[in-house]
Amino acid sequence: MTHPEDADTGPDAEPLLLDDQLCFALYAAQRAVTAAYRPLLDELGLTYPQYLVLLVLWERGEITVKELTEALRLDYGTVSPLLKRLESAGLVRRERSARDERSVLVAVTGRGEALRERAARLPGALLTATGLDTAAVLRLREELWELTGRALGAAERLR
Repeated sequence: MTHPEDADTGPDAEPLLLDDQLCFALYAAQRAVTAAYRPLLDELGLTYPQYLVLLVLWERGEITVKELTEALRLDYGTVSPLLKRLESAGLVRRERSARDERSVLVAVTGRGEALRERAARLPGALLTATGLDTAAVLRLREELWELTGRALGAAERLR
């Protein structure tokens, strides 16, 4: 198995080696982080995508489904089933906006708010479990957001 420090990214590098692909390294990292969160989220009765929905709602309060999809960078077809399951669990409520019947508002219920304090320990628990320090996490997060912006720009240019 190759390691990132062994990767030859020069013009003569083999372009199709799996372990040399940035996309695969990101995919593997995302799956590993999600797997590390899983036992912590199981204690809360949440999946990782449900946790992300609640993070947005805890941060922003009541918002429209459209705002939620934008915050999560997901489409409506992905977010709608998440909201349905969270609503069935009594953690969120959805209702039509009185100001605009086309908009659906989403908010955390009291039961969902009660999970917030327990969920607050998850990021620290993940840091402890991975051995990453705060500075490394800040650096990595900044680089990932920069990559996200560049990839979105590239996606627009390649359309």
